[in-house]
Amino acid sequence: MNLILLGPPGAGKGTQAKFIEERYGAVQLSTGDMLRSAVAAGTEVGRAAKAAMEAGQLVADDIVIGIISERIDQADCANGFILDGFPRTVIQAEALDRLFAEKHKELDAVIEIRVDDELLVERIAGRFSCGNCGEGYHDKFNRPKKDGVCDKCGAKDFVRRADDNAETVKSRLQAYHEQTKPLIEYYRERGKLVSVDGMADIARVAADIGECLENS
Repeated sequence: MNLILLGPPGAGKGTQAKFIEERYGAVQLSTGDMLRSAVAAGTEVGRAAKAAMEAGQLVADDIVIGIISERIDQADCANGFILDGFPRTVIQAEALDRLFAEKHKELDAVIEIRVDDELLVERIAGRFSCGNCGEGYHDKFNRPKKDGVCDKCGAKDFVRRADDNAETVKSRLQAYHEQTKPLIEYYRERGKLVSVDGMADIARVAADIGECLENS
């Protein structure tokens, strides 16, 4: 089963991708991870990506498509894959369609995880984690049982990501919506889009995704 996951930062794409991996045997493919692996492997497209990144430039779409092409040919993708972070534009979606056609692969579904922006800002802006073991917490939804002490390892050092603040999150959400709205219409017109409520609890979202995939 070959899928694309769409959703803004904090929507739970990574969590849901793990459920899909376990249920269908598809492999989650993050654009960032694929780029880093290709650079480390020193492949032709990896070298091209490295040159662009070292020059402070965005990696061109044709290079990213080349990296995806190499990756989905690997044995662990035989049962399918989940693209996370690509495509971001209609032009990229069209290039991906051409790649699939060349490889005689079918895109089974595009899963849109819908979220309420204001609630998502609250969800992300309140996140923090243990600086020692990485256990995650939240100011409102998941505080340590004892303030200032990690439940898991007992450490007292907590950290927050610099970009996990309300203004930065709002800016990231605005950019996501501007980029993704045309993409959502593109896949809806092709009958590939399924949408789920990403504000439900994790198990409910996973069940809804499973139901959509079974019925698509």
